[in-house]
Amino acid sequence: MTTYQHTQIGTAILYPLIIAAVLGIALSFISPIMRVALIVVIPLLLVAWVFSKLTVTIDEKSLRAAFGPGFVYKQVPLDQIESCAPVRIKWWEGWGIHLSRFGWLYNVSGWDAVSIRLHGGKQLAIGTDQPRELADAIRRSASAM
Repeated sequence: MTTYQHTQIGTAILYPLIIAAVLGIALSFISPIMRVALIVVIPLLLVAWVFSKLTVTIDEKSLRAAFGPGFVYKQVPLDQIESCAPVRIKWWEGWGIHLSRFGWLYNVSGWDAVSIRLHGGKQLAIGTDQPRELADAIRRSASAM
C-alpha cells in the first residue's frame, strides 16, 4: 500500500534540454553540414525524457525516488532511515544525480530537498517541491517500522 506519492516536473532540466534539441533541429535545416547537429538531438531528448520528472513514493517497506519512466531510481528501506529534515540546496549543487554536501542528491528542479540520514551514517537527499510533506511522510512511515 502506498502511503505517500508525489511527482515533481523537472522544469529546470526539461526546458533547457528541449530548447537545445529544437536549436539542434533548426541548425540541421540551415545547411547539409549542420545535419551533424541531429547526432546531439537524440541524446538530449533521451536525457529530457529520463529526467523529466521525479516521483517519490513511500510504501510500507521503502522510500523510492524514480526519474521519468522509472528505470532510473533510488530505493531505501524504511528501516534503514534514522532521521530526515527539509533542506535548501545551493544553486551550484544543481540537478540530476550526483554527490552533494548531503550525500547523493536526486533532484530535477528547484532548491528544496529532504536530507535523509541512514543507520551507519550514510546520507542522501531527495529533491522535492513539497519538503515538509515529504519529511513528515518519511518520519511517519519510518517510525511505523
